[in-house]
Amino acid sequence: MWTAVCKYTELEPGRGVAALVEGSAVALFRLGDGSLHAVGNIDPFSGASVISRGITGMRGDGTATVASPMYKDIFDLATGVALDAPEVRLPVFAVRRHRGVVWVGPDVTSGSAPDAELLTAATPAV
Repeated sequence: MWTAVCKYTELEPGRGVAALVEGSAVALFRLGDGSLHAVGNIDPFSGASVISRGITGMRGDGTATVASPMYKDIFDLATGVALDAPEVRLPVFAVRRHRGVVWVGPDVTSGSAPDAELLTAATPAV
C-alpha cells in the first residue's frame, strides 16, 4: 500500500524527515540531485529513532549515503546496508513522486512486498 507523506517541495535537499508509514518509522530524504530515498528511521546499532536526522553524502563510486547521528555508522540509501558492517541493514522502502506529492510504499528489502523487484527505492525528480 502506498501512503502520501508530504509535498515534494516541502523536502529540503540533503535533509531528512521522519514519518510513520503503515506503522513503520521511516526516514525520507530528498538529495541534491532531486532523488528520493526512504529507509527505516531506527538506528540498528543504538535502537534510537534518529536516521532522519543523519547527514547525507556520497561515496566516491556515487553511492548515496546517510550517517547516523548516534555512532556515525554510514548506510547505503539504496540498499540500507551499513558500509562498515554489511550484515546490518536498514529497511528500504519504495518511494515515488506523483503530481508533486511524495508517496512511500512497502519495504522492498523484506521480500513481503508484491512485485518487490519492480519497485524502486530511489527515484529521480520528475
